[in-house]
Amino acid sequence: MTARAALQAGVLAAARAGVPGFALFDAPPVRATVPYGLVVDPVLVDWSAKDWSGREGRIVVVLHDAGERPVRLRVAIEGIEDAVCAMPVDLGGGWRIASIRFVRGRMTRGAADRWSAASEFAVRMYRAQS
Repeated sequence: MTARAALQAGVLAAARAGVPGFALFDAPPVRATVPYGLVVDPVLVDWSAKDWSGREGRIVVVLHDAGERPVRLRVAIEGIEDAVCAMPVDLGGGWRIASIRFVRGRMTRGAADRWSAASEFAVRMYRAQS
């Protein structure tokens, strides 16, 4: 399993546990009704050392909802932030999280009472040696 796949799967599982009631996807859905969310493909760079393999990067979770006010969305994005920051360090495929932290978040209003909220996380991970 690649670092990218392990991280995205781990964040998707944590996000699903953190916000019941939102359908969450790992790729943009063709047809989805609000509320739904997307765990965007992570951007990773090499964070290796002489004798171990590592990755450092960013991953974003975006939630979409509708309504006059984003009350449900505010609660949901807070749940995402708590769940992702508390996710287990073992991602599978030998990959483990060294650190994960919330970097920034933003909520915006689109057309026709549509709302979006995004939370970005910085992560450092390494492949455990067996």
